[in-house]
Amino acid sequence: MGTKLRVLSGTDIIKILASFDFIVVGQKGSHVKLQRTKYVQRETLIIPNHQSVTKKTLKSIFNQSVKYIPAKELTPHFYSK
Repeated sequence: MGTKLRVLSGTDIIKILASFDFIVVGQKGSHVKLQRTKYVQRETLIIPNHQSVTKKTLKSIFNQSVKYIPAKELTPHFYSK
C-alpha cells in the first residue's frame, strides 16, 4: 500500500469507481449511491459528494471498496508514494 492518502473530492472518488464499472444509481442529499452487477451479485457503495472528503472517510471508502475491487488495483488511486 502507498504511504499517504491522497486528497480527493467526492467527484474524484466517483470517477475512480466509475473506471471499475460502478454507475450512479441515486442520490440522497449529498450522498451518491453507486452500483455494479458482477457475477449476478449487486455491489453497492455510498459516497459523500463533498468538495473534500476527510482522511478517515476516505480510508473507510477504500476499505469498503476492496470488498469488490482488488486492493492492488485500487491503491494507486487512493494512495501516493
